Amino acid sequence: MAAARTPYLLGHAEIADLFGVARQTSQKWRVDGTLATPDVVASGNPYWLLDTVLRLDGHAGRQATAQRLEQYQAGIRGGYRVDDPRALPVIVGIKEVAQLLGTDQRGVSRWRNRKRIAEADLVLSGSPLWMLTTIEADAQERGRAIVPDELERLRSGERASQKSRGRRKTAPPQPAKQPLPAARSFTSSEYDEVLAFVTETFSAGHGVTIRPTR
Repeated sequence: MAAARTPYLLGHAEIADLFGVARQTSQKWRVDGTLATPDVVASGNPYWLLDTVLRLDGHAGRQATAQRLEQYQAGIRGGYRVDDPRALPVIVGIKEVAQLLGTDQRGVSRWRNRKRIAEADLVLSGSPLWMLTTIEADAQERGRAIVPDELERLRSGERASQKSRGRRKTAPPQPAKQPLPAARSFTSSEYDEVLAFVTETFSAGHGVTIRPTR
């Protein structure tokens, strides 16, 4: 059997390593548009082709050294370059595998831990990825049923939406509380005055502490 070939793809961790920057910097490049639209989205996570990422090299002080590039390529078993996302095989993450096999993501994770599913073709930014053909062959070998609708959806190129990134939307400002009223003293005969004061204080968003005096 011919050795499996795996396209060179990178997540944020791999991009950061390639350029010698923090992972947050790669995420910022995505938010500000420095990084192109992801070439692959699997389980809501974005990934880019090596050729896409290397377009950043030599611009605005960004540099991917030959040594870092060699280290990255050496870490991808059977790796090969793809210059057009349309030429990529269908790649899936834990979410898509779970849907394809009619289980949940925790079930797929347990199978991985117990080596009851094919080894991931790629592990990028800590997340496992498989080529769809790998999962199909593994399911056939283990006698696992595949959900036909999910298989057709994945083959057609339908992808899960990306996880949101960047700054969170700030919560709308809360109305400011009215100034705290001055403490007051009442006699036992001033029931109406006490009731009015307590009601006004509660309406302003404050609490009331009652201390008896002699």
